[in-house]
Amino acid sequence: SHSSGPHGLQASDGEGGGDTEIAQQETAPGPALSKKTKPPKECFLIQLEETNEDAAKTRKRKKKKITDILAKSEPKPGTPEDLQKLMKDYYSSRRSMIELEELTLPDSCFLKANDLTHSLSSYLKEVCPKWVKLRKNHSEKKSVLMSMTAFRGDSKVMKLFAKHIKVQEQVKLLEKRVVHLGVRTPGRIKELIKQGGLHLNPLKFLIFDWNWSDRKLRRMVDIPEIRKEVFELLEIGILSLCKTESLKLGLF
Repeated sequence: SHSSGPHGLQASDGEGGGDTEIAQQETAPGPALSKKTKPPKECFLIQLEETNEDAAKTRKRKKKKITDILAKSEPKPGTPEDLQKLMKDYYSSRRSMIELEELTLPDSCFLKANDLTHSLSSYLKEVCPKWVKLRKNHSEKKSVLMSMTAFRGDSKVMKLFAKHIKVQEQVKLLEKRVVHLGVRTPGRIKELIKQGGLHLNPLKFLIFDWNWSDRKLRRMVDIPEIRKEVFELLEIGILSLCKTESLKLGLF
């Protein structure tokens, strides 16, 4: 005979009923086992780990370039401290502590630094408010009032780059005419001074194109060859003029 169980299932009083219950218990977990055997999640995790490992290896192989580092960093305006630190780093292995202290320049010899908002014209108007008067009073040959820059205005400007003309020819030009502004590289100024084509005493302002950068995002002083020329130029008379405050340095 058969009786109905509490859940409405038919069960036998004999051995067959027991077999039926066992069969139901054995078959019930079937779907759960089949789910466990499916491996999509495991495959996905294994694949993700491999991808991460490959990416990590790629990052290790890729070297960081100075251009990438500089491109991510925000440009900072040049300051007197910036120049002072570069000088100390450059001369640290060549000079004694006492000699390094002699290279220190007073802040009073620096013009106001460019905050990166100025054009060259607006910057020069701010740092050289008496430019018109200085220009009118300047009548000496073989000398300039300002160097290494250019200025739009009623001024006599001379380009003195190495590619334009030879040093000796530039010396002759400087002997013949009055120049208010000279545009040149540090190395060319140094050569003109050494060969007597340029006198430093009347020089009132020396403006460095400090924040300019090339395609590799290097400033003028970041290029070893030009940095060497800058410090050699400062040594042949610029530093002594700065200390007496007869010459002002500007970092444009």
